[in-house]
Amino acid sequence: MKNWKKAWKLFGAAILMTAACAGFAGCGGDGAASSEKTVKLGFLNGTSGGVAAYGLAEKEGFDMAIAELNAKGPYHFTVEEADTKGVVSQAVSAAQKMIADKKLLVVGPLISGEYKAVAPLFEQARIPLLGAATTAEGLTDGGQYLFRNCVPESQNIPQTVEKTHKLLGYKTAALLYSHNNEHQVSAYNIFKDALEKAGVAIVADETFADKDSDFSAQLTKIQHAQPDVVVVAGYYQEGALILKKMREMGMTQPVLGDNGFVSPELIRAAGPAADGVYVSCMWSADRDSARTREFVKNFTEKYGHEPDNFAACAYDSAYLAAAAVEKAGTTTDAKKVRDALASMKDFDGVCGKMTFENGGDPTVDLVLLKIENGRYTAVQ
Repeated sequence: MKNWKKAWKLFGAAILMTAACAGFAGCGGDGAASSEKTVKLGFLNGTSGGVAAYGLAEKEGFDMAIAELNAKGPYHFTVEEADTKGVVSQAVSAAQKMIADKKLLVVGPLISGEYKAVAPLFEQARIPLLGAATTAEGLTDGGQYLFRNCVPESQNIPQTVEKTHKLLGYKTAALLYSHNNEHQVSAYNIFKDALEKAGVAIVADETFADKDSDFSAQLTKIQHAQPDVVVVAGYYQEGALILKKMREMGMTQPVLGDNGFVSPELIRAAGPAADGVYVSCMWSADRDSARTREFVKNFTEKYGHEPDNFAACAYDSAYLAAAAVEKAGTTTDAKKVRDALASMKDFDGVCGKMTFENGGDPTVDLVLLKIENGRYTAVQ
């Protein structure tokens, strides 16, 4: 009986010692000191399905940044990644889970339609949502916790039109856009408005749907209208088919694209037909920046190919999140992280210096790119 009582006393002492070590740092293991520096992030992305080329590029850039940040310290970033496949319902389900898990900040989702669907959930939960490649209009309007580190098409497309109009001197244009894609309808409206303000006459206005594969009828009408330039608002899958069909029909006009055309997959799928495409973009591997050059070098060494716009924007999103956490000085208070993000000025990213001063959309310098000989080249 005495031995039994002694055993229970020892067991009780062990329990008390364990509890004490749980409450104080320095008892071995990670302890509370480590957990105080742990940041719980979420990453909503689309690495499979029709958006996989964009999503896989984002994953490469984001994962690389997180690895670098964790190697540098002082914070350790744990990330829950979810593949939404570019499907709104799956984005909503993944967002609900991340909100329930009380993430400090969530990056994504990939597609503007997904962002629009999940934004109210994060706003209500008061968790910052940081889009890395969503460019449709109005996504962050009215939200205190809604951000993106890419510029909306209302900043992007007018620069494309202004710069190419000055460069090429075109007087007429034809428009071709995906009518069932919220992003591309938005891009079409902005292209049309910018062209009209520049005094360019629109001589043809045609539509298609996502996943269409035959564009002969639309392009025949456009060819008969003989525009000086053709505007295409679509993703790279349909874009590549349109470009190939245009060149096959003998249409040699320059083509203006939106954010959906900023992917190496467009060049791979379209081949030489992609030459002569113009887009405006935050990202350029030719940007005169030590930060950009270092990123291109390290990314290429790691993955065996150069980064694209989506990889670069996702890379910046991770560093932007880290900068907000450091500025806020907390790993648990989402409100302070939100305030730090909203007041971020001259953040030095690989896509250029970025400032948030008009809500959740950044101010950043854009670069006009032209596809030449299978490569995006900055137009000086």
